[in-house]
Amino acid sequence: MSRRAVVVGAGLAGMLAAAELSAAGVDEVVVLDRDELPEGPHQRRGLPQGRHAHLLMTGGLAAMEEIVPGASLGKRLLAAGAHEISLSSGMLALTPEGWLRRWRREGPVMLTCTRALVDWTVRAAVLEQARVEVRRAAVVGLTGSAERVRGVRIAAPGGDTDLDADLVVDASGRGTRVLGWLEGLGLSGVRTRTVDSGLVNASRVYRVPAGAERFPLTIVQANPYVGRPARSAMVMPVEGDRWLVSCGGSRGGEPPADPDGFLRYTLDLPDPIVGRLISGAEPLTDVHLSRSTSNVRRYLEKAPVWPEGFVVLGDALGTFNPAYGQGMSVAAFGARVLGRELDRTGVDAPGLARRVLRGAARSVDAAWSMAVGQDVLYPGVRGGRPGATDRVVTAYTRRMTRAATGSFAAASAIWDVTSMRTPPTRMFRPDAALAALTGSPLPPLSGPPLTPEERGVLGALDRTGA
Repeated sequence: MSRRAVVVGAGLAGMLAAAELSAAGVDEVVVLDRDELPEGPHQRRGLPQGRHAHLLMTGGLAAMEEIVPGASLGKRLLAAGAHEISLSSGMLALTPEGWLRRWRREGPVMLTCTRALVDWTVRAAVLEQARVEVRRAAVVGLTGSAERVRGVRIAAPGGDTDLDADLVVDASGRGTRVLGWLEGLGLSGVRTRTVDSGLVNASRVYRVPAGAERFPLTIVQANPYVGRPARSAMVMPVEGDRWLVSCGGSRGGEPPADPDGFLRYTLDLPDPIVGRLISGAEPLTDVHLSRSTSNVRRYLEKAPVWPEGFVVLGDALGTFNPAYGQGMSVAAFGARVLGRELDRTGVDAPGLARRVLRGAARSVDAAWSMAVGQDVLYPGVRGGRPGATDRVVTAYTRRMTRAATGSFAAASAIWDVTSMRTPPTRMFRPDAALAALTGSPLPPLSGPPLTPEERGVLGALDRTGA
């Protein structure tokens, strides 16, 4: 008997889920998306955050390459102009506890490029290797009952039509309507939580100036410990000899959309290095703002009743403040859970949907805790206040970060968690705890750890006199 799976959403989570379904032997895998998908690595309407900085961490890339074996996604991205950045030596990072040192010893890496390039590369690889069809369509509901989903309902000019499926995967992202869809089946009462720091992202693309091609990724992180709004900025190399410059500010500290204000914002940060760099660079775009940045957790896996044949993955299950660079990796982890459950039990196995939800929720919860644990510290946050556990974790994290400014062992623990190749419990292993306890053996840096060549590049670009 022929089986069909329908995936709602052709973004990263949706295409990776489609690849897993095809690999599991599902006869027909149909991906539905309301957008007209671009023929190439271009921004699309349904991904407003796509214009801002995205970091593809080691753990997330490894999961993607496991899902699409043989596609060499990392090599494809690098060939298309993505940059491989070493967390130990390839970036300048000002943390709330001071500048991180750059070490000659190896550490995990991340890839930097536009989100559009990641999505296009993954989508092209999946369509090359898997039996997957992508259609433009707007899903308006589910068909079936509270016991089992039987397909989706699609909006059409002459009236809604139904598309039957043995399995439906909602990977429609931050704007999912899953709660309304479930209510249409008679299922309600799903617990949700929103923590909104009021973060606004502002990004602009610049041409990399001649001579600055090898300048490190540069980031001035937000400081949640001073009772003031978050303010941060990053200069990230992307494909096409460009810098993607992203600023982020929480409620009361939002970056502006006008070019002069954007530059002033970067210069007013605790260190003006981002503003000094871009003051001598040629802008290629206007400043783009996004405001849909709240953390939203839908605890679908805890619903007392869950229909067979319906899985929710990616941002539809939980969204996080994008400042922490976790979304793409969490989407890949969720799709990998789907693939492993399909391999273990098959698409028709009772309880499959519930098991996938619970498995995907574990990586969502880890990312959620990291994002919300910091966001609740900012003034004006809505939906949360730091509790006793949050304060203990915050104190420990601050101590670890302070140690990491001069301790390779402490820095390694942070890199391992940041790169998402290990869970947050890595921070509590004996070697990491000892590093946090003993602190940094080196004095704090008074400024960014630039090489003489990099210092010359910065000086040549600086038009501010800062």
